Amino acid sequence: MPEQRPSPLPEQTHPASLSGVFASVSVPKNDVHWIRRFLAYSGPGYMVSVGYMDPGNWATDLQGGAQFGYTLLSVIVLSSLMAVVLQVLAARLGIASGLDLAQACRAFLPPILTLPLWAACELAIIACDLAEVIGTAIALQLLFGLPLILGSILSALDALLILLLMNKGFRYLEAFIMALLGTIALCFVIQVLAAAPPVAALLRGLAPSPQIIRDPAMLYVAISIIGATVMPHNLYLHSSIVQTRAYERTYAGRRDAIRWASWDSTVALTLAFFVNAAILIVAAAFHTTGHQQVAEIDEAYLLISPVLGLGLASTLFGLALLAAGVNSTVTGTLAGQIIMEGFLSLRLPAWKRRLLTRSLAIVPVIIIASLYGAQGVNRLLLASQVILSLQLPFAIVPLVVFVSNRAVMKEFAISRPMAAVAWLITAVVVSLNIHLLADIVMG
Repeated sequence: MPEQRPSPLPEQTHPASLSGVFASVSVPKNDVHWIRRFLAYSGPGYMVSVGYMDPGNWATDLQGGAQFGYTLLSVIVLSSLMAVVLQVLAARLGIASGLDLAQACRAFLPPILTLPLWAACELAIIACDLAEVIGTAIALQLLFGLPLILGSILSALDALLILLLMNKGFRYLEAFIMALLGTIALCFVIQVLAAAPPVAALLRGLAPSPQIIRDPAMLYVAISIIGATVMPHNLYLHSSIVQTRAYERTYAGRRDAIRWASWDSTVALTLAFFVNAAILIVAAAFHTTGHQQVAEIDEAYLLISPVLGLGLASTLFGLALLAAGVNSTVTGTLAGQIIMEGFLSLRLPAWKRRLLTRSLAIVPVIIIASLYGAQGVNRLLLASQVILSLQLPFAIVPLVVFVSNRAVMKEFAISRPMAAVAWLITAVVVSLNIHLLADIVMG
């Protein structure tokens, strides 16, 4: 038996993250087959992967494929690898310290920083919700002809859905998310088969090309893909929901949980990579048929069936968008609850918190859609991405600081080489977002 060391932090001094579902999912003991143990820990990674295939990411993938074919597949590979590292670190923080990222900020940062940091996080959650509400509303309009305003209002139903599923058990919420992820994956598998991409071209796209650096337009889209990779709320979300597993709060139990949570994240984010790659591959069909200026989701929806020669393609595209929008609104709303409880120790009833988060996103969409229509909504979507870019350092930097600090992590602090990799990824992601923000501001 491994040595039983004390827990890195005395968890009883801190309120449990998502107390209603904390340690509610049982996990088998060490003598059970590894597949059963892996399945018991599977779930949080898939909920986090939602943020990497949300409607906000679709535009960059569509633009990259339509303009440059398969060339930017290597950029999606790079961004996915960076995402895996950061999400594994977020899971490690939650399991090792017993705190989610918001709680860790409150516990270890000076009080003068916590309130502004909370305000920035809340702004990011609203911005993220804006993108998801808009994506859901666009999908409902494309599939069923519903007005954007009505679609935005209907997106509020996810708050009730979360409440229903979590009351039944956290595994039900995870199963719902994973079912929608499966729907998205299946829709794009069919579209990729219809697109029939040349294998040689795909393999060339997976290899980094010097052309990406030499071509300013291609470099800009590549930066957009990497810059849109990490969603700030995902780091808060992941550090919390990994604690739903009832692993032993001992050194050995935490070590085991970190290992399985890392595998869960890696497998789930590999799925997210394939979905993003599939969006770009499908969009590359526009490139080869002369529709290289396609960048908007509604344009892609209208063109995809005639371009692929598959009448069902547009419906599959819209269905995948709807599933992505619903998934993203669910996880974004849950992240909003985690951030409010973690930073402020303020615990509202679940339905009030979720309706509050959603209403703060829906109201701006309704107002803009009423006054300016679809064009205004697209501009609002762009503004939400700017806000997310501004918030990114406030999530990544504290995460890397905490997981490198033995006062927080004790025996589970990451090694110096791993810390160097984490800081390098942080520098790349933050600098690219600043670059994108400067380009947007300068027009």
